[in-house]
Amino acid sequence: MIKFLLVGIMGGIIGGMGMGGGTFLIPLLTAVCGIEQTTAQAVNLIAFIPMSIISVIIHAKNGLIKPKYLLSISLPAVILSIPASIIALQINSDLLKNAFGIFLIILGIKQFFQILFKQKTRY
Repeated sequence: MIKFLLVGIMGGIIGGMGMGGGTFLIPLLTAVCGIEQTTAQAVNLIAFIPMSIISVIIHAKNGLIKPKYLLSISLPAVILSIPASIIALQINSDLLKNAFGIFLIILGIKQFFQILFKQKTRY
């Protein structure tokens, strides 16, 4: 029980720092807590809801949300999440694990070079 609490705290801290808690939470839940990846992804999606609400409030207060882009980004994401979820259920879990691992490696390399060359991430 304590390891779940510690994993949740670490995921929340990383999520609050802007990296995306799922990038850290999903591997920790699978490796440290022994949860299947699909379950870890479901937990991450549920945990994402309150973290994203708080993030949106903070970003809105800081003037970092551009309303003219809001619908063009969020609407396709919401609509395509349904077929993407159905497709993800059809994919072999080992393939899904490997694809997620490759994604994390690419993301890490990208962020490393952004820090190395002091480039700011644009959203």
